[in-house]
Amino acid sequence: MRKIIFSLLCILSLRASAQITDTTSKKKLGDTIKKDLLTAPDTVRQLHSKAWTFIPPVALIGYGALSFAIHPVRRFDYYLAGEVKKTSPNFNTRAESYFLFTPIVMVYGLNMIGVEGKNRFIDRTALLGLSAGIFGITDLATKKFTHRLRPNGNDYLSFPSGHTGLAFVGAEFLAQEYSDKSPVYTVIGYASAVTTGIFRMYNRDHWFSDVVAGAGVGILSTKAAYLIYPYLRNTLTHTNQKTGRSTMIMPLYQDGVKGLSFAMKL
Repeated sequence: MRKIIFSLLCILSLRASAQITDTTSKKKLGDTIKKDLLTAPDTVRQLHSKAWTFIPPVALIGYGALSFAIHPVRRFDYYLAGEVKKTSPNFNTRAESYFLFTPIVMVYGLNMIGVEGKNRFIDRTALLGLSAGIFGITDLATKKFTHRLRPNGNDYLSFPSGHTGLAFVGAEFLAQEYSDKSPVYTVIGYASAVTTGIFRMYNRDHWFSDVVAGAGVGILSTKAAYLIYPYLRNTLTHTNQKTGRSTMIMPLYQDGVKGLSFAMKL
């Protein structure tokens, strides 16, 4: 198990972000909930990451892709799977289902107690939904295309690891919202995501390259969402500077019915 943890940490440690000390003052819970849930900012803070920050997730995806063409990479999958079978033949847990959601719970929990992230509830939730949507489409299409058998032989949907990818969607989501507050938040989020990947291998649900690629797709999906969303939001809440006419599309939930509301100011 130490070999697997070391291998994952070596690859995933490529990701880094600038941090500053948390100086956010705590506010009353009631005021925070009211402000956070009922108020949406006029603009959303865009992702200001440099281009090089996209290299680590692309490299992770590239490593996973190489396992289909480079025999030493694929043999390393078999080697680690053999080590798991030899050292932990009866290992079985579903703890990854809890680690998977830890970063997301932290984002909303921190906001609830008054430690504000970059975005308010509406934008934050839209960003998370967009990130998960990008990942879900990419993950499903890739699984169907690659048709890789899982280590346990259950099906041919092994590549990439969906659980691991979603865990890293959440980890990067937490990092985007709180990396400017404290490095502790980023460390916790990514540690939780790495643990998810390790459990997926020890449960014999995925190969090592599946987990690495899933991590890359998850991180990249969230980064892409933070780049796309400001433009999408500005389109949906557009104001014409010449006429003063504005339009807004917002999610709606009333009497158990979900939908979209459209408003135009003339």
